[in-house]
Amino acid sequence: MGHDRSDGHSHGPSLATASARHVRPLTYAFVLIATFFVIEAIAGFATNSLALLSDAGHMLTDVVGLGMALAAIQLASRFETKNANVSGHTFGLYRLEILAAFVNALLLFAVAIWVLYEATTRIFDDPEVLGTPMLIVATIGLVVNIIAFLLLKEGAKESLNVEGAYLEVLADTVGSAGVIVAGLLLITFGWTWVDPLIAALIGIWILPRTWRLGQRAVRILLQAAPAHIDVGDLLMRLESIEGVVDVHDLHVWTLTSEMDAASAHLVTTLSADTHGVLDQARALLAQRYHITHGTFQIEPDTHEGCQKITW
Repeated sequence: MGHDRSDGHSHGPSLATASARHVRPLTYAFVLIATFFVIEAIAGFATNSLALLSDAGHMLTDVVGLGMALAAIQLASRFETKNANVSGHTFGLYRLEILAAFVNALLLFAVAIWVLYEATTRIFDDPEVLGTPMLIVATIGLVVNIIAFLLLKEGAKESLNVEGAYLEVLADTVGSAGVIVAGLLLITFGWTWVDPLIAALIGIWILPRTWRLGQRAVRILLQAAPAHIDVGDLLMRLESIEGVVDVHDLHVWTLTSEMDAASAHLVTTLSADTHGVLDQARALLAQRYHITHGTFQIEPDTHEGCQKITW
């Protein structure tokens, strides 16, 4: 005897809603970053500044990351406006957001490692770096990054996808500040070694934040239970519902940002009030674990065959 939750598809903020909230600031940030990336890359080669080039490299990952973030939201929300249940994508395209966040993390890793490699090869050289143009470009870059940072700050609290783009812009903001410091020291003291040193510090600063972003995306892609949910505790509480004698096939996962889901088989006595059991199980998920998308299969304890499932 199977029972599903009765609240339809109200499993958190829809991608159509997310699109309305996040597409415009993402678009503005994308245009700003893409335009300045071209300027900074040209300036980096012209001034021979590794710090400026590393910042341009981070901006390139921003351009790609913001582009993927926009594409993921647009595709998923467009798919949502159609009836996903009649297609092969029964969960919609929500996971595109997480995939975009994961690729963003890979890009950030690649840029950080490249910058560290270049910095170690150049730190003992004495390249000619044009400090004044480098300082001017870095200052403009800082302003651009701060604007993009403010545009994405709110959306980063709701979406892992936007958070990935936000972290990239945050890294760029710190990077631009570092390049400004390098430019000032270069102009004041003529320390050419400070340029690759600042570049290396920017790379080191990015790595742990990128690791955390990638780790969270991988957990979702592997359908691991959300880190804040104790699955053992949930199992125990479901088993304690009156009339329930066994719980198996319990699964808890995240579909995309702020969209957790759970499913389980609840074995009950023949005399149990199955409607009451279902209501209590759904209330437990919603009130204690903040999961509104729960799917429960209720089975009488005389039913056979379900235990033969091996995965």
